[in-house]
Amino acid sequence: MTVWKFPLSRNMVQRSMIAAFSAALLMTPLHALAADEAPQAETSPTKTPSSTTASAQITGNPADSLAIGEHRLISRKEIDRHWDGLDPDYTPEKSIEAVKALLSEEDFEALFPYRLGSAEWFNVAKGKEYYKADQTDYFSYDNLIQAVAEVSNLKIKIRTRQGAPSAQEIYRLDKDARVETLVVRSADFHSAEYITQAIDTVIIDGGTFLKEGFKKDRKRELAAFLANLSHETGGGWAAAPGGPLRWGLFWNENIAGRTGVNMDAFVDPASAALYPGSPDKRYYGRGPIMLSWNFNYGLFSSIIYGDKSVLLDHPEIVAADGKIGYMTAILFWMTPQHPKPSAHDVMVGRWKPSPLEKFRGLGSPGFGTTVMVLNGLEANLGETEGSPVQRRAGHYRDITGRMGVDISGEKVDTLGMRPF
Repeated sequence: MTVWKFPLSRNMVQRSMIAAFSAALLMTPLHALAADEAPQAETSPTKTPSSTTASAQITGNPADSLAIGEHRLISRKEIDRHWDGLDPDYTPEKSIEAVKALLSEEDFEALFPYRLGSAEWFNVAKGKEYYKADQTDYFSYDNLIQAVAEVSNLKIKIRTRQGAPSAQEIYRLDKDARVETLVVRSADFHSAEYITQAIDTVIIDGGTFLKEGFKKDRKRELAAFLANLSHETGGGWAAAPGGPLRWGLFWNENIAGRTGVNMDAFVDPASAALYPGSPDKRYYGRGPIMLSWNFNYGLFSSIIYGDKSVLLDHPEIVAADGKIGYMTAILFWMTPQHPKPSAHDVMVGRWKPSPLEKFRGLGSPGFGTTVMVLNGLEANLGETEGSPVQRRAGHYRDITGRMGVDISGEKVDTLGMRPF
């Protein structure tokens, strides 16, 4: 049994706001429900600019590999060979232009007047236990833009042994610095059992966020992204001033964790050797996706900073720095989690459901499917009173309406859908 073991039990998944990013990348997939009756999934990969998949008929030589956390400066020729090159359309400058072209700052502020740290938030929070006199505009338009720009400078490479989904290593590339870093390697990746297995490689270019497909698709992607975040962080209620949808992006910390009602450190013993929790630090949900557990803080820290210790030593950064918070959400959005596609690929029309996925009701690419990508616990739900999908879909309709995008005919709930 490999020492790389994350506790992806059903109970843990239910305790998480969103499925764990690192665990999802490095877990063995669950067997399909009713697999004997269902069509078989398609297996042939498709090469795409943002999520390139290829099978390498080489096994990899441990002697040539980096150690976990080790950096290496690489040449442009090596980037072309090993990272599919650098596309000039996916630079930070182009990414900033993309956000501004899709949603203006004026429209953003109209959509989220009660966001954390806004003027309206201060009016509401004054005198409450969660009030902070020095609270910054955490979910500001500028933080969103800067996060998109930062992520656009990153590429992620996931290498998996064929037939062994748990045997993986993950690399990070800083495109501007041309520095490659090994972020994660499972203990069994170079084991005798798998060393002869060929390697499948997936490369994600962060610069493709909001940059692919027709302009309508790019607007829909931004709307879907913000709608899902708004639900996770929403503070509204039925009779809330301005309506419940105006209260998206209100929270950025799990309330029980922040107040101390739940004093769990959220340190998983099985991953503590690789991602050790710091003394007196707790890894409860923070940020737009409520990042939880030591292994998630360690992995996101490795991807964002190239150093796992930054967020492990200072997890409060995720709730203090809106740019970093948005970055964790964008990275989650852009990265496929076997057997699930990325939410990005779903929204821009790249993902094509397999016969097995269609059998599970996942044959309508659109907002409803992104809900299943982010939280399979919300399967088979309509827009009924009290349903979490009701508020998610409400935010999506609200934001696309502000953008002038017609989503009639798009499936925005999860009725009839089963988990990937």
